[in-house]
Amino acid sequence: MSAPAVLRQQKTPLLPDINTSKISAQDRKVRSHTQKKSRPTTDNGQTSHITKDEISLYRNTQSQNVCVAMLREGFHHSFEELFFLLRRFEEARRAGGPDNPLWYLPSLQDQPDKLHTLQRHLTKAEVAFRAGNFVEVYEEQLTLARYFTGPGEDWLSLHFHQQALRSAQRVKLDGGRKEAEANANMARVFLEQGQLDLAKEHFEVFYRLSQERPWWDATGRTLQHCACEGLCVVYTQLAQGALQSQEYELAIEILNKAFSIAKEADDEEIQGQVAYWVGLANHCVGDLDTAKQYFSMSLNITTVLGDTENQGRAYKAIAKSLESDGKLAEAVQHLEKFAEVSRSNKQQENLEEACMSMGSIYSNRGEYDRGLEYLQQAYEIAKTVGNVGWLQRAQVCVGMTHAQRMLPSFSTHTTNATPDHIRRILTWKDRRQDTFD
Repeated sequence: MSAPAVLRQQKTPLLPDINTSKISAQDRKVRSHTQKKSRPTTDNGQTSHITKDEISLYRNTQSQNVCVAMLREGFHHSFEELFFLLRRFEEARRAGGPDNPLWYLPSLQDQPDKLHTLQRHLTKAEVAFRAGNFVEVYEEQLTLARYFTGPGEDWLSLHFHQQALRSAQRVKLDGGRKEAEANANMARVFLEQGQLDLAKEHFEVFYRLSQERPWWDATGRTLQHCACEGLCVVYTQLAQGALQSQEYELAIEILNKAFSIAKEADDEEIQGQVAYWVGLANHCVGDLDTAKQYFSMSLNITTVLGDTENQGRAYKAIAKSLESDGKLAEAVQHLEKFAEVSRSNKQQENLEEACMSMGSIYSNRGEYDRGLEYLQQAYEIAKTVGNVGWLQRAQVCVGMTHAQRMLPSFSTHTTNATPDHIRRILTWKDRRQDTFD
């Protein structure tokens, strides 16, 4: 076949030549369409670009974003404080490893709500500080102190209460009210934590600043009354510790001071509670007359106020004082009133204690039948409540009283030792009867 007759097939490449610089119109159209689809556009058709800041919102942690925002806005002091708190929280959480209860709590930097709360109030406080508005600084710090109330956050609350106290001390135009309130808050925090000496120190400052000041709290009480109440509470707890350590003279000294402040507050409820502890301290040193005087004062106040729990406690204290003085009949009378008050108010623990005390007194006086009557009541109460400790104590006392009641008759039978007496002793050992009648 000749060459002209043969249609030579031209080879068409599958892909375009990568070395050529020419781009077809169709290729340009496809590329332009693809690029337009990949770029986000605004409402007016203009192409928008994602900034580095927007990317960082997704790539960085919440704490990093909060810290960066603070620094960019010029809140360097707020950033420094937040960074310190984050680091301290981590150190406290990791200390001790899995044995530390904080170990299982989420890290502060993993809690966005708390991070943003810190950011908001710290920056507001810094703005107020720059303006010299220390009242607003105090309010922002107090808000944070009251915000952190969850498990493991007590140190955060204390931190901001301390900051609030420093700010309150710089407020000069309120006569010291903010400083008084800040000291009261600090005292209550330390009281909850059991740091009584520090609580006493701040309550005393609160008391001094609020003296003869016409300041009222939200409930309508004067701040001076609140200071007296707080001081009485902390003094009473300090005195209780002294009593447990048998430092009776120190306890009496502290309680006398507390009673004086309670009288100044003109609050009968506080006076009744403090009077009980003054009486107890004097009872411990053997001053029974003074003890009965304060116990009676406590009883009268609680009776007027209808405070049945403390009323029963006063009856019990007077009964013990009378028992120590050898006046058992009067002691039993007060114990019966203690039992009556406890029974009417369904105070099972107090009722059990009253019955046990009366049963012991009657048993010690040789009135075993009467003693068994009250001890049996205590035993039944213990069974009803299901308290194993009470039940075991009542069982022992009931058994001892039964044995003491049988002892004279048993001794008579043993001494006489006639066949009939021996037979009755053997019968008792077999049947465990209570008497030899």
